[in-house]
Amino acid sequence: MNNRMMAAVLYGKEHLQVEPVAVPTIDRGDILVRVKVALTCGTDVKVFRRGYHARMIVPPAVFGHELAGDVVAVGADVTRFSTGQRVVAANSAPCEECFFCRRGLQNLCEDLLFNNGAYAEYIRIPARIVERNTYLIPGHVGYQDAALVEPLACVVRGFEESAPREGDTIAIIGLGPIGLMFAKLAKLYGCRVIAVGRRKTQLERAGALGADELIVAGEGSDPVKAIRDLTHGRGVDIAIEAVGQPQTWEWAVNMVRRGGTVNFFGGCPNESTVNLDTALLHYSEITCKASFHHTPAYVRKALDLINAGHITASFFVNSEEPLANLLEVMRHLMSHNGHLKTAIVP
Repeated sequence: MNNRMMAAVLYGKEHLQVEPVAVPTIDRGDILVRVKVALTCGTDVKVFRRGYHARMIVPPAVFGHELAGDVVAVGADVTRFSTGQRVVAANSAPCEECFFCRRGLQNLCEDLLFNNGAYAEYIRIPARIVERNTYLIPGHVGYQDAALVEPLACVVRGFEESAPREGDTIAIIGLGPIGLMFAKLAKLYGCRVIAVGRRKTQLERAGALGADELIVAGEGSDPVKAIRDLTHGRGVDIAIEAVGQPQTWEWAVNMVRRGGTVNFFGGCPNESTVNLDTALLHYSEITCKASFHHTPAYVRKALDLINAGHITASFFVNSEEPLANLLEVMRHLMSHNGHLKTAIVP
């Protein structure tokens, strides 16, 4: 194997270069994976736009985190994997020892180890992730399907944390890949889904995934009133915000019934503020939750859903591009918010 590879290096705001870099070296507990596919993600677009990520990326750095590939080298201490195996690795692993890990909140781990570098020919998977958050891909599952495990794990956790019950009515605001995953998952749970989106194509996709009602959130429309009209004035049992804007956070609170649950899944820009009616929250006993990231248990649940064929890349990935075109892809995604994922093939 050559000791050089092509990789996408982020140098700063919208400054990305696909260039030769050294193939990562591995330690005793690591594995080296040849990336067969890396999927674009809204977080990667934000990182590209801002030029950094406070917890994950300090430029210059190779970035990207949704991947599947083949093991090409293993460290001397690795026993769970061998060369030639097809694997999917999550982008983090908790320490399992800190205050939060001991309370089952591994996503809030005080020493959460992140790993980036999927937009490259090879990626090093560090020992902790090898041991706690890397999985074999069954033979019937494609690489693109397997690479969905990381975002899907976040969605499964957010959905289950909202405590849905069969027959619940759920409003999903925002119909990018994450919102569409929520819609598909809600239907698998036997829920009625009201999908709220701005674009016709997004709404059509939600409908194809089983959404029961579609609401256009365009200029002059009132999605909150539309939700109330569809629920006899009562509101939905659960509202999931998958946009990450203060306005849609406020919509979500005003869409739920008394005793309902709001999940603020979409992260707003830093220093955003939201105006909430405290009397509404208090006297209607509305539960407000926020969901961040995933845990190994939810990565396994997500992989089970993919293995069973409930979630496939055909729903969420609509194009494939070589690594050399990544800059063009990122610029396109910046101007087409809510676009489906692109599969980057190194």
